[in-house]
Amino acid sequence: MAQKLIQTQAQKLQQLQKLSAQQMLQVKLLEMPLTELEESINAELDDNPALESENPDDMLSESYDGDSPLEHDADSSNSDSDTDSDDAYEAQSEKEERKDEFDQALESIGQDDQMPDYSSDKYGNQDTAEYEEMVYGDTTSFYDKLKEQMDMQNLTDKEKEVMEYLIGSLDDDGLLRKDLDSISDELMIYHNIDVTEKEIEHVLHVLQSFDPAGVGGRSLQECLLLQVKRMPKGVLRKTMEEVFTDYFDEFTKKHWDKIKAGLELNDTQLDTLQQEIRKLNPKPGASMGETEGRNIQQITPDFIVDTNDDGSITFSLNRGHIPELTISPSFTDMIEQYRNHKDKMSRAEKEALFYAKGKVDKAQGFIEAIKQRQHTLIVTMKAIIDIQRQFFLDGDEADLKPMILKDVAERTGLDISTISRVSNVKYAQTKWGIFPLKFFFTDGYTTEDGEELSTRKIKIALQEIIAHEDKKKPLSDEALAKALKEKGFPIARRTVAKYREQFNIPVARLRK
Repeated sequence: MAQKLIQTQAQKLQQLQKLSAQQMLQVKLLEMPLTELEESINAELDDNPALESENPDDMLSESYDGDSPLEHDADSSNSDSDTDSDDAYEAQSEKEERKDEFDQALESIGQDDQMPDYSSDKYGNQDTAEYEEMVYGDTTSFYDKLKEQMDMQNLTDKEKEVMEYLIGSLDDDGLLRKDLDSISDELMIYHNIDVTEKEIEHVLHVLQSFDPAGVGGRSLQECLLLQVKRMPKGVLRKTMEEVFTDYFDEFTKKHWDKIKAGLELNDTQLDTLQQEIRKLNPKPGASMGETEGRNIQQITPDFIVDTNDDGSITFSLNRGHIPELTISPSFTDMIEQYRNHKDKMSRAEKEALFYAKGKVDKAQGFIEAIKQRQHTLIVTMKAIIDIQRQFFLDGDEADLKPMILKDVAERTGLDISTISRVSNVKYAQTKWGIFPLKFFFTDGYTTEDGEELSTRKIKIALQEIIAHEDKKKPLSDEALAKALKEKGFPIARRTVAKYREQFNIPVARLRK
């Protein structure tokens, strides 16, 4: 009795471990871009003789009109039989290779009396659609160098996640234009990471110690000060720190006479100061140059969204060159043979079947993970289109509704972490261009009338007001807040300043 209980517990533990491994595989495949997924499938096909492929179509198409559920368009076309001698030779060679696999299995040790029933159920319905492969410039080499330095630091897992987000948030100049409050919100919204501004600032200080000097500065002023602080201590360094701390406005306006008088410098000292300042780099992110610092990265959209003349919206899941996967008939035939004749089979034959079962298990798990990936992507994109329907119709960014990960998770029944993974690495091709899915997420703001607006709409209104202001009399933050209130966006002056700084727009006196 005790022995049976131990065996039962061991079986349950094995099932839990198997489930965990399957979940890990699903997460891994979900995060892969299309090209990497194709490579992974090809590698699995080479490694597992129980997994086979058929001729792929380019896309898996799903129709969506906002009212009806997803319609799966089955691909009714069959591949033409090919009698070419080369193909026949390859088929015969493959059959012989599989026979060798079985022969090798006869020498292995193992036995299984409970062989499950498997069917060669094919993966997915297929259709065709067109997509564009867009080429983007991305400072991947620069970011990679920063991540290499990150790996040399003694950071916790949470700090590494924050560091990676900070690195990814740097602009082309290598500066961090976002305030820490916004980053804290984004980490919670997009990554479900609860982190305080103080914790983010601690990680930021580590980033600011990386090369090139000045990287991670939150402004030009901080960027230059970070570089100065790496200079040898002395009078010159102290003078430069005073310039960027106490006379930064004069420096930006090139009022060298005021700096000279304020610091009581003679002509020689001023000339030396100017020469040293010219050695500083206001754009540390571009310090490697265009050729070295930028790699051309090809972005292949994961979804193709079409806006039709009748106002309906359809989208397709890009299949690229992913083949249709199935379990090898020769393996399923062996298992079926065992089920029908297991009492008459020798031990060696059962050992071969044990090997076959293991391969079929692995192939079946891989196919299920691919199916789960397909399902997750489809329901996520459908939910996004449901919420952001107006944007897909007119392409107006101001029409994006407040939408956070939780909203999509509730519509799909998926975990927030799953939605986060999808939104961070997938792209959608629309009538208005190619966008990362995270583009469609924006937090909300509730007006006095109870209307919920996206903060992005408020930011767009702010940009328009500044763009059309009198350049001789630019509006202060308080005046901008008043103008926004007149447009139906009653927000505080400090919020206006926060949004203005995010767009790297200077204060009123510097906009003249």
